[in-house]
Amino acid sequence: LHLFPHWNWQEGDTVDVWAYSSTEEVELYLNGKTLGRKKKPGGKFHLMWRVPYQPGTIRAVAYENGQPGMEKEVHTAGKPAQIILTADRNKITADGRDLSFVNVKIVDKDGTLVPRAANRIQFEIKGKGFIVGVDNGNPVSHEPFKATYRKAFNGLCQAIIQSSRETGTITIIARSEGLNSDKLVIKTVTDKTKKQLNR
Repeated sequence: LHLFPHWNWQEGDTVDVWAYSSTEEVELYLNGKTLGRKKKPGGKFHLMWRVPYQPGTIRAVAYENGQPGMEKEVHTAGKPAQIILTADRNKITADGRDLSFVNVKIVDKDGTLVPRAANRIQFEIKGKGFIVGVDNGNPVSHEPFKATYRKAFNGLCQAIIQSSRETGTITIIARSEGLNSDKLVIKTVTDKTKKQLNR
């Protein structure tokens, strides 16, 4: 079950809300009030509601054989407050080639992604690795891919970290004016050690 889009709009907007599900039916709620349960037409995986925007929470409940199952919620985000870093891999091989993709999210004080955030993120790296690229998914951005900074696009951006040929740790720090920073540590290990750790 997936629910789109974000829930930060303007009062008076009417928003197309989409639910993608493998189940038979989905019911949509806005701030606890049902907007109706819909059954998917044959061969389709999505349903759509046109919803007058109100700040708060939209929630989708999936039904199979008339019984409720999975639920997904999307919340209205507040102002950007902090940076959250996550890596696709926290251990990489110290061979001078292995990569870890570090994702950056800008969230509000409650940890909700701020979908319109465009803060400039500055990266600092220490230890046994270096930044080989940055990106944000914006197809019209003119910022360089080889840099130590990137503006967020829809609240997101990314830094690609490459190992050196030495074992140890790589520390990535992400900062932006007015936001709480975040730090992430990636271990660089021999290929043999990595295989043992992943058993």
